[in-house]
Amino acid sequence: MELAYIPSPSRGVIHLGPIPLRGYAFCIIIGVFVAVWLGNKRWIARGGRAGTVADIAVWAVPFGLVGGRLYHVITDYELYFSEGRDWVDAFKIWEGGLGIWGAIALGAVGAWIGCRRRGIPLPAWADALAPGIALAQAIGRWGNWFNQELYGKPTDLPWALEITSSTDGRVPGTYHPTFLYESLWCIGVAVLVIWADRRFKLGHGRAFALYVAAYCAGRAWIEYMRVDEAHHILGLRLNVWTAMIVFLLAVTYLVVSSKKRPGREAVVEPGAEPSASDAEADVSDAEAEEKDEKDGAESAKKT
Repeated sequence: MELAYIPSPSRGVIHLGPIPLRGYAFCIIIGVFVAVWLGNKRWIARGGRAGTVADIAVWAVPFGLVGGRLYHVITDYELYFSEGRDWVDAFKIWEGGLGIWGAIALGAVGAWIGCRRRGIPLPAWADALAPGIALAQAIGRWGNWFNQELYGKPTDLPWALEITSSTDGRVPGTYHPTFLYESLWCIGVAVLVIWADRRFKLGHGRAFALYVAAYCAGRAWIEYMRVDEAHHILGLRLNVWTAMIVFLLAVTYLVVSSKKRPGREAVVEPGAEPSASDAEADVSDAEAEEKDEKDGAESAKKT
């Protein structure tokens, strides 16, 4: 007898008249808004203009959605192109199925286009957006809860997830809520990136690389817990291999970049007003130079 568990919603869509409101799409949309809001605050703090993050997100988000869907359809092609399946379902993104790897990869292409149009460095923009992306993922994972998908192995723990649907091979029961594990992990990643960025003044894409490395570290063990169908290579799920490879690439970038381009970008957006912290730093430098000049003059008089 289960004393406690996380119930799944009886349905993942609510109809307001002829308009369907799908939980999965709702979570994705909220996540995007949170990412842009936080990214905008961080961009302004770095000395950029308000609204620049949103302008570039107009390019990055559509590219990211297409990339995420492509990755999912390619890696799970049998769900759409095998016998008895309707290939048209591959376009029904609102029913679930986005691969974060494809979303980040193609989203970066869209962001690069937007950054070039605005004349700003992509790494600086990515650094500003990094913790917001992690929070967007944390929110977006609740879309899987609405769809009763991406859960882990059976368990009777008090926080087990109850699955009631029997469609697409699901077996009703209580399982590890891997969507919740990943959501909490992503919140921790966002906090880590914000703390490290303030503590070490990360620049030139290193805050984004830290986000990627930290996310991959969690995704690897969470992915290992899942029981849904997936392609395996040498006994490991494809996404586990992807997480490990991307983790190594991110760590390599962190190390190499910190040696070749230490510090932060002095200017992230040409023509923008300097941030408060930069202004304070300039004042402090000016005061220090003035003090040095006075000390030098006094020394010269004494001599």
